[in-house]
Amino acid sequence: MMVMRVGPKNAKAAVQAAVSVLRRGGVIAYPTETTYGLGCDPRNAKAVARIYHIKGREKNKPFLLVAADVKQAKRVANFGTPGQASVLRITRKYWPGPLTLVLPARCGLAKAIAPRGEVAIRVSSAEFVRAVCRAYGFPIVSTSANRSGEPDARSGLAILKMFSSASLQPDLLLDSGSLPRRKPSTVARISHDGSIEILRRGAVRLGLLRPSGQPKI
Repeated sequence: MMVMRVGPKNAKAAVQAAVSVLRRGGVIAYPTETTYGLGCDPRNAKAVARIYHIKGREKNKPFLLVAADVKQAKRVANFGTPGQASVLRITRKYWPGPLTLVLPARCGLAKAIAPRGEVAIRVSSAEFVRAVCRAYGFPIVSTSANRSGEPDARSGLAILKMFSSASLQPDLLLDSGSLPRRKPSTVARISHDGSIEILRRGAVRLGLLRPSGQPKI
């Protein structure tokens, strides 16, 4: 695993390094607004499978995506549902931010990303994440950079320790140091009638909405 420190003076070079790895089908570990995440191109089935193996995660648990902006998110998610007004209202208010929306998926994604015809996506409030997605030209996978069942990684050092003896590792760690402890993103599904279902409670409170189970996406 290559390691690159990320700071104000080399942010552009770090973005370019991340894009280079993504373009060749690799996996990156990178800081988000919540924890460090593992990322790859969601259209590359082999790269997505590698993240499952790196995490030791069950294949029936899909990964969420992050995007640079709403326009980019629309490349993978269908905003033109009957509930479009609800989607647009919520994205204007909470994006960029730690709110993940589950929406009908567009074609072209790896099957493991949208196994039920839905995709979970957010526009990250982390400028570095948006810069990577913007430079890459497409949303990327964002799942917590930890082995399944282990605590979330909140520093580059934690990732190095976690994967030090692992046979499968990310190709590149973008290390920005320690992240403050924050809640995970809220996950909500927008139904065809515009109703909102909370799948996981997190950093964003969407008011008096109908709760559901809380799968780890």
